[in-house]
Amino acid sequence: MGELGLYEQAMILRAIEEGRFLLVGADAETRSEFQLIAGTNRNLMTEVAAGNFREDLFARLNLWTFSLPGLAERREDIAPNLDYELERFAEREGVRVTFNREARTRYLAFAESPSARWQGNFRDLAASVTRMATLCPTGRIDSAAVDFETQRLARLWSGEAAEGGQLEELIGQDRMALIDPFDRVQLDYVIEVCRKSASLSEAGRTLFAASRKQRKSTNGADRLRKYLARFDLDWNAIPQ
Repeated sequence: MGELGLYEQAMILRAIEEGRFLLVGADAETRSEFQLIAGTNRNLMTEVAAGNFREDLFARLNLWTFSLPGLAERREDIAPNLDYELERFAEREGVRVTFNREARTRYLAFAESPSARWQGNFRDLAASVTRMATLCPTGRIDSAAVDFETQRLARLWSGEAAEGGQLEELIGQDRMALIDPFDRVQLDYVIEVCRKSASLSEAGRTLFAASRKQRKSTNGADRLRKYLARFDLDWNAIPQ
C-alpha cells in the first residue's frame, strides 16, 4: 500500500468509501462490498507527514493495525521454513534435495544466532536455501555447502562484498546481464573455490569430489578449465 501513487490512493479511497470503482478498460463503474486488508513496510505516518500518502486514506486504513516482526525477531520460524523452501525448490526444479543431519544442525546454529541479520527476511532465507540446493549435485546439502553459504551471508551482511561483485569484476556488467541467474549462482561458487585454492588442480578436486569418488571424472583441472572457458575466463585471471 505504501508504494501507491497519490492518484491510485484516491481510487482506493473512493472504492472504500463508496464501494465503486472503474475496472481497467471498462466504460461503466463496478460496485462491490469488500473488506480491505492492506500491508506495507513503510511508516505511513511518516509518509503522510512528507506528503507522499493521503491522510484521509490513512485514517480509513488505520482501523486495526498489526505489526509483523521480521525474520530476525522470530527465529523459531526458520527451522520449519527450511523444509518449506526445499519443497518449493523440488516443485520448481523437479529435483528433491535434503540436508544431512550435521549440515542442518550447523545451518540452524548460524541462522538462529544473533549474528544472522536476515535483512531481507524470508527472501534472504529462500535465496540461501536455493543456492545450497542448486550447488549440491548429489541431492544432499552437506556441511561444506553450509559453511560456504554461511560465510557468504556473513560477508554480505557485514558489507564486505556486494551481491555479484566478484563476477562483475571478472566478466563485466554487460556480460553479467547475459548470464542466467542459475548460472550466476554456480559460477559465483566456482570462482570462490578457485580464489581459495592454491592451484587449478586443487580447485578441480574440491569442485568435483563426488565425481572422483564415483570415478566419473578423473581430471578435475581439465574439467574446471573447460567450465571457466564457457564464460571466457581463465584460471590466471581469477585473483587469489
